[in-house]
Parts: sequence; C-alpha cells; structure tokens
Amino acid sequence: MIKTLTKHGNSLALVIEKPVLELIGADSETPFDVSTDGQVLILSPVKDAGRDTTFKATLDKVNKQYPKALKKLSE
Repeated sequence: MIKTLTKHGNSLALVIEKPVLELIGADSETPFDVSTDGQVLILSPVKDAGRDTTFKATLDKVNKQYPKALKKLSE
C-alpha cells in the first residue's frame, strides 16, 4: 500500500485506514511508539500502556505491606 502525507496545520499526517487499525488492534486511543533507523519509519502500537502503571502500583503496595519479609528474602 502506498500512502501520501496529508498537511495538518504546520505538520504532515499519515492517515491509517480503519481495516489496518483493526488488524493490529489499535484505535484512536492507542499510543504508538515511533522510531526510525534513519531511512525507515516504524510505528508500533503500545498494547498495554496501562499495564505498566498497574504493575508499579501493585509492586509499591506489596513493598509497603511486607518490607521485613522482602528484606529477609533478599538476604
């Protein structure tokens, strides 16, 4: 599929059709990781953006609830 960029204010935008978004499980709320190797643009949907935050919150809760036990386990 060949696409062209669309002017969007002072920037350029790439429109991704709904069937492609459905294929990768993305929607208008999905964050994307944008990277490049200097010649190729790589867009990767971040599937579990909220999962990392939930894990950190749970880890903090466990660390506060069981500090002595965790210290003993680490020795």
